[in-house]
Amino acid sequence: MLRQQIHLTLPPWIGDVVDTNKRYTTDEERVALAIELSRLNVERSHGGPFGAAVFDGHGRVVSVGVNRVVPQTCSVAHAEMMAYMSAQQRLAAFRLNADGGRYALATSAQPCCQCYGATVWAGVDELLIGARAEDVEELTEFDEGPLPADWIGELERRGIAVRRDILREQARGVLAAYGQSGQHY
Repeated sequence: MLRQQIHLTLPPWIGDVVDTNKRYTTDEERVALAIELSRLNVERSHGGPFGAAVFDGHGRVVSVGVNRVVPQTCSVAHAEMMAYMSAQQRLAAFRLNADGGRYALATSAQPCCQCYGATVWAGVDELLIGARAEDVEELTEFDEGPLPADWIGELERRGIAVRRDILREQARGVLAAYGQSGQHY
């Protein structure tokens, strides 16, 4: 019998960590939340060292995601993908900015090739990045996959502003701790 439903979940502690009433007005505050999610995800053994959050134009959290690949036995359960899927369900829109609003994705590390592809279609206007892909590959065993040579330019041509190296050393710290721990999520 073929399965007719897909069910992915975020860890139960998410609701205790994310303040949906707070306005995250700076890029640093937004990426700091993504980094904190990544740190807690590893610390609590709920997945890999990646966190992401979607924010509306007023700086309020629409959704968050953490890496859930191993616990959910699903290769697409990356932090960015979880955040996108949750935001799309909450807003009932497959393109977040279809309503004319502005949305940003903040992520603890540069999106891999899969999450980059989803970013093209998700309907965000800004991509805020902590660690770089080379940080991920240097400090962990993850392979981030191929991206276009001018991946930033490709996103910007599609109306998605990219800012990276936001709190990069903090994001690298989470990746380094994970890499040294011997955990494999």
